Amino acid sequence: MSIPFAFWLVPVASVVALGMAFCFFRSMMAADEGSPRMREIAGYVRSGAMSYLKQQYKVVTVVFVVLAVIFAFMAYVLKWQNPWVPFAFITGGFFSGLAGFFGMKTATYASARTANAARVSLDGGLKIAFRSGAVMGLTVVGLGLLDIAVWFLVLSQFYSGDSVALITITTTMLTFGMGASTQALFARVGGGIYTKAADVGADIVGKVEADIPEDDPRNPATIADNVGDNVGDVAGMGADLYESYCGSILSTAALGATAFAISGDMQMKAVIAPMLIAAVGVFLSILGIYLVRTKEGATMRDLLRSLAIGTNVSAVLIAVATFAILYLLGIENWLGLSFSVISGLAAGVIIGQATEYYTSHSYKPTQKISEAGLTGSATVIIKGIGTGMISTCIPVVTIGVAIMLSYLCANGFDMEMSASALSHGLYGIGIAAVGMLSTLGITLATDAYGPIADNAGGNAEMSELGEEVRHRTDALDALGNTTAATGKGFAIGSAALTALALLASYIEEIKIAMERTGTTLTNLKGEVISASQATIPDFMNYFQVNLMNPRVLVGAFIGAMAAFLFCGLTMEAVGRAAQKMVEEVRRQFREIKGILDGKATPDYGSCVEISTRAAQHEMIFPSLLAIAIPIVVGIVLGVAGVLGLLVGGLAGGFTLAVFMANAGGAWDNAKKMVEEGNFGGKGSFAHKATIVGDTVGDPFKDTSGPSLNILIKLMSMVSIVMAGLTVAFSC
Repeated sequence: MSIPFAFWLVPVASVVALGMAFCFFRSMMAADEGSPRMREIAGYVRSGAMSYLKQQYKVVTVVFVVLAVIFAFMAYVLKWQNPWVPFAFITGGFFSGLAGFFGMKTATYASARTANAARVSLDGGLKIAFRSGAVMGLTVVGLGLLDIAVWFLVLSQFYSGDSVALITITTTMLTFGMGASTQALFARVGGGIYTKAADVGADIVGKVEADIPEDDPRNPATIADNVGDNVGDVAGMGADLYESYCGSILSTAALGATAFAISGDMQMKAVIAPMLIAAVGVFLSILGIYLVRTKEGATMRDLLRSLAIGTNVSAVLIAVATFAILYLLGIENWLGLSFSVISGLAAGVIIGQATEYYTSHSYKPTQKISEAGLTGSATVIIKGIGTGMISTCIPVVTIGVAIMLSYLCANGFDMEMSASALSHGLYGIGIAAVGMLSTLGITLATDAYGPIADNAGGNAEMSELGEEVRHRTDALDALGNTTAATGKGFAIGSAALTALALLASYIEEIKIAMERTGTTLTNLKGEVISASQATIPDFMNYFQVNLMNPRVLVGAFIGAMAAFLFCGLTMEAVGRAAQKMVEEVRRQFREIKGILDGKATPDYGSCVEISTRAAQHEMIFPSLLAIAIPIVVGIVLGVAGVLGLLVGGLAGGFTLAVFMANAGGAWDNAKKMVEEGNFGGKGSFAHKATIVGDTVGDPFKDTSGPSLNILIKLMSMVSIVMAGLTVAFSC
């Protein structure tokens, strides 16, 4: 198969991204880590984080080996799958884990250096933290494009000839998305349980009961809390967005192969178009990273503006570049597809701004939650839940508008919903998801910046640095809370568009599975045809995929329920782990004399061990449940039931995820606002009330909420990989 010359920009971009990530890492490592005490604390956190990650990878490796064996049996013995599936699955998981590992390694080295740079200036601390976060962003996009490029080149050597070859190649490549999703879910759930068990335990006993500051070295859980920020918000987020990034590109490529199957060389152009947009996005992300800087004494709005300059410049430039890319490719309806990409970019910006409005204490919603602290923790919780629920409106409407615009722009505003218009419209939705994620190099940098700044503040507190330094790290930390919330909203929004594109990819995979088994179907004209000849309307009619089919409705209910069940299981897991942490911290305060006077050193290791053991134990059942549900639904309810499941999971999971992430972020920053001296300041009645709200919000925003966007995509990926099994039981 002839590979277009333009495709080689993809591996070049991946190498540039990884090279720049290495340069930023070397630059960070060259900075001074500070005093011996700062180095010691950073060493504790680094050691705990790496120990946890090694233990997690051991558990995940066992799961991957078992699943790979099952896939190999299905591919080589039962002939239900493409023989490349087991290998693609493993590489997807490996690269996803590798992205998280590199990001976390960087973060654990950057926190002390950020705190030390803040001793000199706010801008110095911001640059180190942000460019260290950029290591994560560029590593994710670099490894993602490398994985895609290598698989595309390898499979192109084995499949050649007609238009079916590209459909087979792209749907096979989708399989490594399941590996990435599986790894990401374990990383997110395990890391989220770890960090919130430590955080909740540290807050309840330390800040509320013992009335000592956050990150105080007298608190036995404070090291585990700082470790948790890295394993959950860095390693977990990196693995999460790696699979979103790859999933959007691969699902769009698969849709392009189908939509343009009868258009000759146009099919190849449609396949590589999303890869090229992502590749150009790498270069523009690097440019945006260099634009982020601030001044001494900057307010929260000044800091947010500094980050907005970098991200918005990158977004505007990729919008302009998209027109040039699609025009030079000569792709059919390049102008309409360009506007589809812009609709995705615009949706990402709007969701980010809406998240900032509802979670930053620079705006009224979070300020009102802080004010509610004057009347107690109950009103803080009520106000936070209400704010989180209201905050779902803008993201949901935005995604809805983006879906409609991207669909209509891509199919030339064909309102008749013909087979051709439908397939081209779905390709437009997929490429909108690529547009939203095209500048992931910088948008993920703003997210990974958050836990680095948080750890820098903890290091400054435990190292007893001056008040001015702590003021600067507090400003960086408050900014990090907002960027983390914005990043979660962005990740959830991109998951919605990607999951919708995966729905169409699932249909194509079912058609391939039917073709493999020789199953025929009857089209809308009543003619018996092969699966490869069927259009999407033929397919939907054959399997009776409509709202009057009880299988579809039951599947939709199960999908919506799965989101709540998953959240319930992960919330309870955090609760059980936090109970153990609270008991341990209370025990140490009671039995180790002199801790609160600063005359004795707490046993940090026991708290780290509690979080590690709880995370490893508690993450397994929810993660395996996410894999099992689509398989069971496929066997019992067939193709129609699975499509209902995916739609219900997408609608329910997306809305619930936005609610939980925004409510948690608002509670966190409401506490920060009080700590800055408002409504009585630290130690006041309002402070204690907002601490309770923040404690409730912690698993909302850092465990259950962020895991939902992975759940949405993982159920889609599992359905695609298990299409052969579903066909075997329902056809």
